[in-house]
Amino acid sequence: MTRKKIVAGNWKMHKTLEESQALITEIRGIVRDEIRSNTSVIICPPFIALPAATRLLEGTDIGLGAQNCHFEDQGAFTGEISAGMVKSTGAQYVIVGHSERRQYFGDTNEITAAKAKSAVRMGLHVIFCVGETLAQREDKSYFRVVEAQLQEGLFGLDRKEFSHVIVAYEPVWAIGTGLTASPEQAQEMHAYIRKVIATHYTDEIAADTSILYGGSVKPDNAQTLFGQDDIDGGLIGGAALKARDFVDIVKAMH
Repeated sequence: MTRKKIVAGNWKMHKTLEESQALITEIRGIVRDEIRSNTSVIICPPFIALPAATRLLEGTDIGLGAQNCHFEDQGAFTGEISAGMVKSTGAQYVIVGHSERRQYFGDTNEITAAKAKSAVRMGLHVIFCVGETLAQREDKSYFRVVEAQLQEGLFGLDRKEFSHVIVAYEPVWAIGTGLTASPEQAQEMHAYIRKVIATHYTDEIAADTSILYGGSVKPDNAQTLFGQDDIDGGLIGGAALKARDFVDIVKAMH
């Protein structure tokens, strides 16, 4: 089993260019001084900060990702950014299928599939988000919902392409709400995701796939969540905007 421990920060629509550079510099310094583990650290600032972030992170082990990409390589899509453009900034990762993209911008399973395919083709690693709403959790359809997101959004990739995918389980009802899935709820879904991957690909591929938890992860609950067998790290929202909190979450990963 070679799956990586990963903590990724999704900054969402926060931080100007100047503020982004300051936060990256602060995170870079604390990571250099305090992190001795083999946990992979990734930051996903806004598009405007990607070229500057590449320069600031040069010579470090911190990875860089974008928060989204378009599924076409180029064209008349005003305001959009292609996977190739993301790659050209020096970024290595891109988040696809975040619940906010699904909820506010109409990213269906079909669209996320096209984005994932484009990103992998351009040489990026995909952080692919899945998760259920509160209504779906309450009506007990959450396994079906997440399975459909995986099947329709990811399973068009062949085995080699899928090796470039990190899955992130984010219960929509726990994003930015202060609510967190219990460690048992999170572990149950992570184990289920791994089983679905094994069924479609192989047990070995499933065992090698990193599955992250996202949804109000903070320094005080990170260790309990990360201690679960099938939770390989976190996709961090609000806490990623504070260098100290973000690095403390990284330190909770063993």
